[in-house]
Amino acid sequence: TAYRELRAVHGTTLDDARDKLFWFLCGWLGGPNHYIERFGHPRLRMRHMPFAIGIRERDQWLACMDQAMGETGVPADLRERLKTSFFQTADWMRNTP
Repeated sequence: TAYRELRAVHGTTLDDARDKLFWFLCGWLGGPNHYIERFGHPRLRMRHMPFAIGIRERDQWLACMDQAMGETGVPADLRERLKTSFFQTADWMRNTP
């Protein structure tokens, strides 16, 4: 599949990852700090260190996020702004060449 490497790190279900991403994005986008209330500071890079994140994984995650924004009808101008922010964060998360 197109997202094989990314999907493999999440186990048999995406429920936990979906919840954590939702909670994180709520706060990141200016809403309630659901993630921080549950887990403390996001420490994104530290929390993702156990996973090999290279260009392929970064690009797969970005493609998933773009697909999700398209499927949920995120307006084009907001989608482009988010894609830029998502890229900056995802590229910073890389820990393998």
